[in-house]
Amino acid sequence: MEHVERCAWFLRGTLVRAAVRRYLPWALVASMLAGSLLKELSPLPESYLSNKRNVLNVYFVKAAWGWTFCLLLPFIALTNYHLTGKAGLVLRRLSTLLVGTAIWYVCTVIFSSVEHYTGSCYQSPAMEGLRKEPQNKQQCHQEGGFWHGFDISGHSFLLTFCALMIVEEMAVLHEVKTDRSHSLHTAITALVVALGFLTLIWVWMFLCTAVYFHNLSQKVFGTLFGLLGWYGTYGFWYLKSFSPGLPPQTSRLNLKQDSYKK
Repeated sequence: MEHVERCAWFLRGTLVRAAVRRYLPWALVASMLAGSLLKELSPLPESYLSNKRNVLNVYFVKAAWGWTFCLLLPFIALTNYHLTGKAGLVLRRLSTLLVGTAIWYVCTVIFSSVEHYTGSCYQSPAMEGLRKEPQNKQQCHQEGGFWHGFDISGHSFLLTFCALMIVEEMAVLHEVKTDRSHSLHTAITALVVALGFLTLIWVWMFLCTAVYFHNLSQKVFGTLFGLLGWYGTYGFWYLKSFSPGLPPQTSRLNLKQDSYKK
């Protein structure tokens, strides 16, 4: 348990800093552009991470929103209730996960539609031999063809959005003080470690996407959607009274509790 405590202390001291929330979006954009430039000018040799079947991609990235949702749910519930003691406020804050789910779903539909309406079916990955019969990606693959359209990077979108959302929610740890002998302390510590490592995985796989997959424009659009989803909520809507609100902090609780009751 001592090792877990030390790990939680390190992750808490790193990810909870205001500077991380301020500069992480810019760091993601810069790394995406740098990785894309490297991919175009001097591609890295193939590696385990360039294989889409690698463990991190198959078991984590493919279910990125599921992992983020399942870990943030108890984290938000425990920390927000510990600070406010009000079930209504906790439920309101938990609605951020429903908003995030809606953003994930809508963007996924948009990306799929863009790829469908801009795509065509070919006989080879090199876009040779245009096939006229298959009218969608599924039919094309079923008939042994290769669908080529504008494939906005879902990885760039989702990893950006999830990483930024976790960092925003972990800001509440500035206010959380618990007794080390209490079970609540153990639960929050475990969640901090899990969310910290999850954030590191999301950032690392975002970098891998930048250097190994998609072209520049596809990653730019994917990252842009992720940034818009994050800023549109935490940077704009959640500042309003009629919203799920930001993670509770002492300086805001007295000002906003009345508006949350409405």
